[in-house]
Amino acid sequence: MNLSHWLGLIRFSHTVFALPFAALATVMALATPLASDVSGARPSFRWQDMLGILLCMVFARSAAMAFNRLVDHNIDARNPRTEKRHLPAGVLSRSSVWAFTIGCSLAFVASTALFLPNRLPLYASVPVLMFLCGYSLAKRFTAAAHLWLGVALSLSPICAWVAIRGVEVTSSPSDLVAPLILAAAVAAWVAGFDIIYACQDATFDAEAGLHSIPAKFGIAGALKIAAAFHVVMLGLLGLLPTFAQNTGLGVLFWGVLVVVSAMVLWQHWLVRPDDLNRVNQAFFNTNAAISLTLLVAGTLDCLWL
Repeated sequence: MNLSHWLGLIRFSHTVFALPFAALATVMALATPLASDVSGARPSFRWQDMLGILLCMVFARSAAMAFNRLVDHNIDARNPRTEKRHLPAGVLSRSSVWAFTIGCSLAFVASTALFLPNRLPLYASVPVLMFLCGYSLAKRFTAAAHLWLGVALSLSPICAWVAIRGVEVTSSPSDLVAPLILAAAVAAWVAGFDIIYACQDATFDAEAGLHSIPAKFGIAGALKIAAAFHVVMLGLLGLLPTFAQNTGLGVLFWGVLVVVSAMVLWQHWLVRPDDLNRVNQAFFNTNAAISLTLLVAGTLDCLWL
């Protein structure tokens, strides 16, 4: 049981999907003046907050992914596409993965102490973790599991914003407009690409009695629904600079949306109802490029332009 096995268990490389949006929300939160301060001051930059956001992201995601592998152990063992994953293949034991899951969960809660005296992250830590882990059970009773995953990942920009701005979000609820729009865009984006990814298991899911958009509507129908989610995502990102003017987002961010739109189109061109061979290329490479491109553009807009 070496490090590569644990990184493979939690698909650590896929952290690149959610982490850039948490980082973008952090930049936006630091660049936005505090409405409660008449002088228009901005939140103080603290390295411990940056470390806290990074650790919380890593530990929360690791706990949720490991829990997913545990509860899906038997399902993965029956699915030809997933039968070689670490638990079905016997590479890792259930007891060790349970220990890893519990350890990451405790580390996630403990990491929120880095945000003190802001107590909101600590109070929200357990409910957030429960929602993240709840996704793993969703496909047993609803085809909306893809959206559940989207909302789970969309919590990252909201949590990062709250961690930086603290009680500002409770004293001035409108302060949450910017991260909520960004979070809604992330939710639609993730739901869309998870539907694409789930097309690989459409037949298995239907036969196993599992709920998914591809199993319910067929691959062709699922791809259309995924495209609709991505249109919503692009629309929300286009609205973000208008409804979050205080963040500093503007011309560059809008301009980069043209590039991001092209990436989304490319993603949907790669995957067709009669050809799913390039799903992994569409899933990982394109999505990583989208999240990192938006992070770079948003950071430049907020801090330097």
